[in-house]
Amino acid sequence: MGGSRTLVAAAGRRTWPRAGAHAHVSYTASLCLRRGSQLSCRSSLTNQCWRAAYSSVFATPSTHQPSPTTTTTPKASSPATIHVNGKTYKTDSWFNVPANVLAATTRKLHLQKDHPISITRQILESKFPGPTYKYHNDFDPVVSTVENFDSLGFPPDHPGRNRSDTYYINKDTLLRTHTSAHEAALFRARESPGYLISADVYRRDEVDRSHYPVFHQMEGARVWDRASVPNGDIVAAIYEDLARLPTHDIVVEDPNPPHHPERNPLQAKHHTAAEAEAVAAHLKQSLELMVVEIFSRAKAAAVKQDPNFVDEPLRVRWVEAYFPFTSPSWELEVYYAGDWLEVLGSGVTTQEIHINSGVPSQIGWAFGIGLDRIAMLLFQIPDIRLFWSQDERFLSQFAGVSDNLGTLKRFIPFSKYPACYKDVSFWLRSTSAAGGNSKAANAHDFHENDVMEVIRNVAGDTVEDVKLVDDFTHPKTGRKSMCYRINYRSLERTLTNAETNTLHDQVTQALVGKLGVEIR
Repeated sequence: MGGSRTLVAAAGRRTWPRAGAHAHVSYTASLCLRRGSQLSCRSSLTNQCWRAAYSSVFATPSTHQPSPTTTTTPKASSPATIHVNGKTYKTDSWFNVPANVLAATTRKLHLQKDHPISITRQILESKFPGPTYKYHNDFDPVVSTVENFDSLGFPPDHPGRNRSDTYYINKDTLLRTHTSAHEAALFRARESPGYLISADVYRRDEVDRSHYPVFHQMEGARVWDRASVPNGDIVAAIYEDLARLPTHDIVVEDPNPPHHPERNPLQAKHHTAAEAEAVAAHLKQSLELMVVEIFSRAKAAAVKQDPNFVDEPLRVRWVEAYFPFTSPSWELEVYYAGDWLEVLGSGVTTQEIHINSGVPSQIGWAFGIGLDRIAMLLFQIPDIRLFWSQDERFLSQFAGVSDNLGTLKRFIPFSKYPACYKDVSFWLRSTSAAGGNSKAANAHDFHENDVMEVIRNVAGDTVEDVKLVDDFTHPKTGRKSMCYRINYRSLERTLTNAETNTLHDQVTQALVGKLGVEIR
């Protein structure tokens, strides 16, 4: 069946809840993979990967969406039109894309030669060769709500549709939140048996060293068509393809059955047990080969630069999981530097996606992985903001690697500038006090992402992280108070007290002006 698999018992395996998933197939396969991978994913999906912190059920596609007034997302005066990658779009009351996020749509780090994100993409692609797999790396980031949500079965009231989580250009158009926005179109097009999508994706999010409003995902899929395989025997066709895959000699812990009626169910309405098991076998061998490649390169770079690095044998394990767009589903974990790391989400594609894409005779698998998280691990990059730096002290460290992956090496910090912490405390307006003030945040509809967005819009990448350090509700008035601690730290220079104080004053004024809070 192609490929040796050493199966050992997985001791102390984590039990994953069967809810709130998809990194990053994004909710990417995150919304997989970062809240991850859609097969999101964030890991932060815990994995920018498929663990999208969102669960979904397949519903009749609908273009209905929640009212834009369901969150306190600040509504600034917006332009009548905006331009993204040479195209013009009309805005409306849903528009909530700040200038810094719009500017990021031109960067395309996953295509920038010698950039860590692009190098990571290149390494992963090498294990999925053409013509079986076709690479799609230049899809436009602006998509419709139908593509991003409805085609994947997101119900009308799904939280991922809210303006608190998603950047809208207008009520029908947005910046994609996951690479799965292009999935249905690719299944329908039938251009190749398999594909990889790598792209920049956008989500309103917290501020810290592993989260950014723009990140990158890779989604992959492989399908077989019952109507075109010899004698209609799809199980035999899959095993023939499996036998052609390379082998590896790493230890694989995979103690669970191929499917389980409660924990990891078979799609019995559409697939036989033999079909699902064949798809799973091909999926696991394919992804194991990819993981061997990326972690072997990570270890080689570590050994090259750190004489004390302990080069232990690579171990991986498959863990049962839940994703709304695959079943059965698995996460792949790697034991690296003394700990089990969640790497990706995957599974047998939910048949409704093929049916809704107009190709009901297809069956296959999909996976999602967060490129930023893997790049941070591969190059030992400690702060996601560094990917967006244009400082030559950062970029020059990776020069030439795209042309010769053997020269890959770990990132060497060029400096660690001091942090400067500032607190901002404020009262949320009571519902009655907010009255007709549409921008006044109250405890009923307050969303933390709005605070993060205001701070990031003012201070940009000079903010390393923002954390809620205190909140309480006044026992007599019922008003709620919040206190956030902002860590101002530039990646490129030491900030002076004067400029930090000025930034903090601007942040405070923006919180009042945009959210209508009352500073304490």
